[in-house]
Amino acid sequence: MQTAMPQGHTRLGSTLVTVPATGPQAPSLAGPIGPLGRIGTLEVRLARNEAEIEAAQEIRYRIFYDELGARSSLDHIDRRDSDRFDPLCDHLLVLDNSMTGPEHRRIVGTYRLLRQEMAMAAGGFYSEDEFELRRLVARHPDLRFLELGRSCVLPQYRSKRTIEALWQGIWAYLNHYGIDVMVGCASFPGIDPAAHAEALTYMAHHCRTSADWDVRAVGRRYHPMAMMPVEEVNPKAAITAMPPLVKGYLRIGARIGDGCVIDRDFSTVDVFIVMPVKEIAARYISYYGGDGQSYAA
Repeated sequence: MQTAMPQGHTRLGSTLVTVPATGPQAPSLAGPIGPLGRIGTLEVRLARNEAEIEAAQEIRYRIFYDELGARSSLDHIDRRDSDRFDPLCDHLLVLDNSMTGPEHRRIVGTYRLLRQEMAMAAGGFYSEDEFELRRLVARHPDLRFLELGRSCVLPQYRSKRTIEALWQGIWAYLNHYGIDVMVGCASFPGIDPAAHAEALTYMAHHCRTSADWDVRAVGRRYHPMAMMPVEEVNPKAAITAMPPLVKGYLRIGARIGDGCVIDRDFSTVDVFIVMPVKEIAARYISYYGGDGQSYAA
């Protein structure tokens, strides 16, 4: 049974929203305002103002729409990728401080972070349109969930260093808010699951969640991931064919839900990632968590 906690308040634009705190020891709603990590000239922190959020949305538009061919029924005349969840999310930013100009023009990568209490204020998580996330959350009422999404990095910064900076920030954020479980969609390019049959089949047989953490694609959008006889799958080729973000999640110990979903708006095939923090490989907690804890204090 979930512990009742006092309500908090947060400001979304000009509106004050009541936010129910969740979990056995819900920390303060006040987010960290300083750096969450640094590697060389790269600094990772949360967006501090509307200009920085809009700059992150512009980067998302350039990557999702201009580069990857996403489409929308909305009129994006401002050339920003935005939706109703953005005001409820924290926006993790990577800035290159070797660049000149205002800070919001130094942003080279971003991640969108939606905490459970904020999702409930919005009526649910973003991923619920594709996967039965609410059922998973209901099975773990004493744990705090965080949804990761809208991950993107400018082409010239797609390196191990930038990814490490992002994960430093995520670890610090987890520590600050006492997050127990990370979840979210990860995508394969295109809208044909068969084009990724070997990788998806491999994940269906070797990377699935345990029963306690299982989550299924919603019925009307469910597509099976196992599309080949498992004995015909070449593990090395399957792993090589996975997008870098998917491989990165699996490397730290993430598991995959049941079924994939075709997202025609973003021209992707989505799988669902589940990462209980306590089950993440210890070497990654040591590598990222040490820096993250020092920045999160």
